[in-house]
Amino acid sequence: MLSEAFYWFFNMSISASVAGIIILLLGKLKKLPRRLVHILWVIPFLRMWIPVGIPSKYSLMTLISKFTTKAVVVYDGALDFTVTNHLMAADSYFPINYKVSLLDALFSVASIVWIGVAVAFLIVYAILYAVAKSETKDAILLRDNIYVSDRITSPAAYGIFRPKIIIPRGYELRDLRYILEHESAHIQRKDNFWRILAVISASVHWFNPFIWLFLKKFLEVTELACDERVLAGCVEDEKKAYALALVDCTESRNAFASAFGGAKLRVRIEHILSYRKLSAISIIGLTAFAIAIGYALLTNAS
Repeated sequence: MLSEAFYWFFNMSISASVAGIIILLLGKLKKLPRRLVHILWVIPFLRMWIPVGIPSKYSLMTLISKFTTKAVVVYDGALDFTVTNHLMAADSYFPINYKVSLLDALFSVASIVWIGVAVAFLIVYAILYAVAKSETKDAILLRDNIYVSDRITSPAAYGIFRPKIIIPRGYELRDLRYILEHESAHIQRKDNFWRILAVISASVHWFNPFIWLFLKKFLEVTELACDERVLAGCVEDEKKAYALALVDCTESRNAFASAFGGAKLRVRIEHILSYRKLSAISIIGLTAFAIAIGYALLTNAS
């Protein structure tokens, strides 16, 4: 049973890798809004959990199958192989049948290692989350879902089901306007939920190095996407003020925030200063593009 589960997750990991590499390449296009790239990054993480999909001739998997040879079965319970000794004379030829159990044994051992390491990763992240939560349990309500605490060093959105913004004591709200808008964007976009899903996915698919790269890029683009949401409501002269506010509030992070770190400060500032608002036509075109990419990557070969 455990071997079969590992087999399914192994195959889903391969499909997710293909989708993730495509999104990674699309992310190199600087003209694509990071909010769109962030949505597209959800696709490979969904593929990590979808064992079956809708077949389509327009699927990327259909295109790939046209350029690949017939797949070799990696695991199929017990396999029977017939080995023929061609050196023997034809009149004394007898085929030798071998029951192949090596793959069974390998998958059994690999599945035990897989589940053990996955559980270890999940325990570590659960501890980090518990530590971060303990740092905010004494936070005092200031106003409008904004709390103040002596135990944190920078503003952040905490929680998944009932998220709230917590700021360090000593900060004035008027000095945190842009940062509060940024953290509010995290809450509105349900980013903490998607972060947890991404971390759990990476923990289960820990054996795939591509998944860790995808997790890093996903967390980076999450911050850039929130920056874009704030900038969409700003005038041109407010970009620099937002960038300066960002510098003031990213000097330190707690353990949980550091483990799930986002984009580098330099990258974020460059993105903020170069941001341009999209026209209505661009939004429509990019939406259609996202739907097409999602359809191609979430469906299976026909």
